[in-house]
Amino acid sequence: MSIAAPTRSRVRLLTAAATVALAALSLTACNNGDGVRDEGASQHPSNSAPADGDNGKDANAGSTKGSGTGTGTSSGTGRAATAEPKPQPASTGKNNPTASTARVTCNGSTVKVAAQSVTRPINHLLLTVTNTGSKRCDLYGYPAVRFGEAQAVPPVIDDSQPQAVVSLSPGQSAYAGVALSGGDDGGGSNGRTENTLEVFFQGRNTNDGGPGAKAALPVKGVYIDDSLKVTYWQQSMSDALSW
Repeated sequence: MSIAAPTRSRVRLLTAAATVALAALSLTACNNGDGVRDEGASQHPSNSAPADGDNGKDANAGSTKGSGTGTGTSSGTGRAATAEPKPQPASTGKNNPTASTARVTCNGSTVKVAAQSVTRPINHLLLTVTNTGSKRCDLYGYPAVRFGEAQAVPPVIDDSQPQAVVSLSPGQSAYAGVALSGGDDGGGSNGRTENTLEVFFQGRNTNDGGPGAKAALPVKGVYIDDSLKVTYWQQSMSDALSW
């Protein structure tokens, strides 16, 4: 029976040794080389607050410059806003030649007048009016011609009225014919030779279209009588000399 006591003592020693060995193994597993490993703080959950300086914004959000159309501000979707197009100025008479403000009445301040004797028809004078201004001008009605010191305006040939008002661009010319006398049959009366001629113009709604213009006559003058008549202003020379 003396043998049993040492046996129980050995079992206790073996048990204690096993416990020490397990503890040593546990410490070895937790050791990182510098001591016992520290698990550290737990990680932020997915709904945790952002770090300072983030302000909850996406790092890719911000201002960007639009291409071609100017500077725009990007939204959270990353698309750059395009700048609004600038409105175009309305067209004015200055750069629109068809505007009413770009048209004036032809008169002595905007045209020059030349008088030329012609062989056909006989006893006729051709008036040529040229627009010397910078704007389109309109020739209304017919020329009011004054030879010498005449007080009356000669009548117009009614059948010569064109379908539309003659309008001249800068540099363009129009024409009128003047039947000076009754011809070889002596149909006119009070015949005389005149050496000066002045041409007056009509306005849109009035006989006074502004200043007149002088036209030089041949050196020997022209012979006129009381059958003196004029045509309406014509766009072509042939129309002016067909009456």
